[in-house]
Amino acid sequence: MEIDLIDYIIDYESGTLSDQDTLQMFSYIIKTGKAWSLQGHYGRTASSLIEDGWLDRQGNILKELY
Repeated sequence: MEIDLIDYIIDYESGTLSDQDTLQMFSYIIKTGKAWSLQGHYGRTASSLIEDGWLDRQGNILKELY
């Protein structure tokens, strides 16, 4: 999946990104390793999504939002 990460981050930080798109964005940044090099919030949120069972450690989405 190729995404425009800058646009996703801008939308995420402005609160306009949908929940499904947020999950996809975090999936992408985990898969690419960017979750651990962006500001701390992204790594903490990625870790929470993994711990809560939404994503696995490789960034695969485990649950879908409906």
